[in-house]
Amino acid sequence: MFVKRLILPILVLGFGNLLWSQNATQVPVVEPPFGADKQGSPQEEEAHEKMSISNTLWIEEMTWLEIRDTIKKGTNRIIVGTGGLEQNGPFLANGKHNYQLQAMLPEIAKRIGNCLIAPIVKFVPEGEMYPKATGHMGYPGSVSLREETFKMLLKDICMSYQFSGFDTMILVGDSGGNQKGMKEVSEELNRKWQQSGTEGNIYYVEEYYSEEIWAHDFLRQKGITQIDMSDRVPNDKSNHTRNGMHDDIFYEAVIATIDPKLIKHEARVLSGQFALHGVDLNPIEKFVSLGEKLIAHRAKITASAFLEKLDHK
Repeated sequence: MFVKRLILPILVLGFGNLLWSQNATQVPVVEPPFGADKQGSPQEEEAHEKMSISNTLWIEEMTWLEIRDTIKKGTNRIIVGTGGLEQNGPFLANGKHNYQLQAMLPEIAKRIGNCLIAPIVKFVPEGEMYPKATGHMGYPGSVSLREETFKMLLKDICMSYQFSGFDTMILVGDSGGNQKGMKEVSEELNRKWQQSGTEGNIYYVEEYYSEEIWAHDFLRQKGITQIDMSDRVPNDKSNHTRNGMHDDIFYEAVIATIDPKLIKHEARVLSGQFALHGVDLNPIEKFVSLGEKLIAHRAKITASAFLEKLDHK
């Protein structure tokens, strides 16, 4: 009897997972109104009509009626950014990639046009835990998803927005470990939607991460050269780790535009450490201004890359 009780739930769970895997990328047959054609109750519609639409690009800050009307007016694109939680040395918060996206995505969306921003996907592949920690997983506070979990999450997110009425999903990733999964999800869903005649396209914009990575050349043009003293011969090569720290002026400057506390500004000033890789970062006002310029620089690269892909679709 015990064996039967044990086997039955396992069989049910396995059958459920099989059904999910077979139907996960299929477009459901639902009678309208739904998505952009959905109507609220008379009370909802009356209250909504008396208010102006929120002045935000972040979809999580909007009501469902605002989202519906925004789509109806032609805003049919949405950016899905993937970040991560990982160690970034003694100065920079673990949520570096997520804060970077928080600062970057509004400017990218404005340059693209007719575009909203999805909630940032904060959990991504960061390494293995068993049998041995790899990547960032040896450090406290890092969180990692298995590659298959990450891809399933992205599929469900993109399918949800397609179902809501968005016909263009734009994927950007702020960390190297995110890129493979985003590329594969975009290719799989695009193929399935094309085969089924479903309206919807996903654009994986790898240039957000890969082109002029960490804005190394841009910073040098501004007279900022980061020196790595770890080698026998000091060098100014672009690298994700310098002087034993997984940190960079590019990230710190951009994140400072959100809140200098995220780069431990006050504590570093008091301890005489507001510098990085041989570069004095004082005063904070000038450093924040550099961050704003970096945001504009990276946003231009990303928006231009997307629009070029759109032209060649």
